[in-house]
Amino acid sequence: MELPSALYVPTADGFTATALTIGPWDPGLQHAGPPAALLARAAERASGIAGGQTVRLTYDIFGPVPVGPVRITTSVVRPGRRVELVEAVLDAGDGRPLMRLSAWRMRTRTEGLPAAVAGSAPGAPHPAPAGVDGSRGEEAAFFRSDVAYHKALEWRFASGSFNSPGPAAAWTRPECTLVEGEPISPLEHLLVMTDAASGISAVLDWSTATFANVDLSVGLHRPPRGEWLGMAATTVLGDSGAAQCTAVLFDAEGAIGRSTQSLFVEPR
Repeated sequence: MELPSALYVPTADGFTATALTIGPWDPGLQHAGPPAALLARAAERASGIAGGQTVRLTYDIFGPVPVGPVRITTSVVRPGRRVELVEAVLDAGDGRPLMRLSAWRMRTRTEGLPAAVAGSAPGAPHPAPAGVDGSRGEEAAFFRSDVAYHKALEWRFASGSFNSPGPAAAWTRPECTLVEGEPISPLEHLLVMTDAASGISAVLDWSTATFANVDLSVGLHRPPRGEWLGMAATTVLGDSGAAQCTAVLFDAEGAIGRSTQSLFVEPR
């Protein structure tokens, strides 16, 4: 089966989503991971800090994003030479916002810092129970379309599973680019992946309940590096129709940050 080479194809005034963006709930709606990455790309391009690092990304998901044309507008809410706040908003061509990103960016600095600041704390254990080579490949069984979001990344599970409930830790590698004709950056790869934290750590049956997230927040103490990135995720179900998913994000060198998601839970 030949897959699209990218999640999005550029158009005159935006992008067109390919089938690799299709989410698990409806074949006409995107998984939130690809548009989250597209918004992060836009925020970095709007940045006034050349070569800076994005340290916090907070997404509000106002409504489902259809598989089709999308547009993004950006603004620098708080400009600065050392620290700035960039906002990016995605719509489906009608001006109604569907997702909004608020991204804090900082100047990159390596000189004059303690040695431990440049990476993980000395001796800190890696968040993944096993490395890439010791993890098993797996595909999600709950997508309705053969070509959908689950094919955009190669998945290898160090613990847990897509297809059984409970916490899970998984490595991923891109199987496509974000935008046609461009290489995918490690940060873009991270955002394509991270919204699936609540999927790999699901505590409810996909066939009987929905648990879509209304937000996504990612905090990074350093940029992601390398081809393989991963997350160790846990979802906790409340008793009033809400759930929370948290994940530790990592690359081959160790932890890079954390993510959180608020889930709206209801019967299918």
